[in-house]
Amino acid sequence: MEFGFYLPNHGPTSRPGPLAEIAQAGDENGFECMVVGDHIIVPKSIKSVYPYTIDGEFPGGDTGEYLEQLTLLSYLSGITNRIKLVPSVMIVPYRNPILTAKILSTIDLLSNGRLILGVGVGWMEEEFKVMQSPPFNQRGKVTNEYLKIFKELWTSEKPEFKGEFYSFSDIQFLPKPIQKPHPPIWVGGQSKAAIRRAVDLGDGWHPVGAIPAAPLEPSQISSELEYLKTYADSVDRDWSNMAIAMKAPLYDAQTDGANRRKFSGAESDILEDISDYSKRGVTHIIFDMRSTDLTQTKEKISWFSENIISQMEQ
Repeated sequence: MEFGFYLPNHGPTSRPGPLAEIAQAGDENGFECMVVGDHIIVPKSIKSVYPYTIDGEFPGGDTGEYLEQLTLLSYLSGITNRIKLVPSVMIVPYRNPILTAKILSTIDLLSNGRLILGVGVGWMEEEFKVMQSPPFNQRGKVTNEYLKIFKELWTSEKPEFKGEFYSFSDIQFLPKPIQKPHPPIWVGGQSKAAIRRAVDLGDGWHPVGAIPAAPLEPSQISSELEYLKTYADSVDRDWSNMAIAMKAPLYDAQTDGANRRKFSGAESDILEDISDYSKRGVTHIIFDMRSTDLTQTKEKISWFSENIISQMEQ
């Protein structure tokens, strides 16, 4: 099992100094990766249903402040040494595919091959409209096409592509990413379509779990992974080397007994939860340890490293 953590992209800790301290703490404390979400513009009025709260309300809708995801990771790539950099998830239709492929390739090169690309189709129609992205109701098809474009640009010596939404030919694309054939692609989303996309175009499935709106209990993830394996077999894809990278909160509160939330309580409880998911096939868990207080964030990173990661390594 490998572990990661969320980076802040708004609020008092989303400034150069605090971000550097958080990233370097993770780098030095044995975390495999760090992730950052993707919002470019948050409209004042949002009617789209947020998929990760029970009431569908977007908890980040009260702020218009979000650092641009790929720029943030570029900054952190230069002041860390080992930890992997994960846009999680990058909303693929928001950005021009050739420019995005170049930015991602540059990050992989400048970080000496530490990029993992987490991707998603997006959920906020209002943001699509502000960005003048391709139609919201075609975002799945657009995402599939853009991922194919990324791969073509990253792997072909004479890249060319003719698609429904984007075409090009007679170009050069350099530099290529350091990682071969390309940086790993983790596909986010809870739907069967997302799982199929992970098999067809990705190197891992990247769901959210352990929250009320998306519990993804161990028994449920077993069922979803059976679907992934069955579909992979049907399209002759080897699923054995795919990452299963789940995002989850690390709860401070403890609820005793049967009502205890996953990843809460004593160290032994958290270790048992991690072990359960690991036995079901989860390879990575990325925990949300964010706080508006820098000291608290760093203390939680240190605590997790000393009491959880160290125990898993024994």
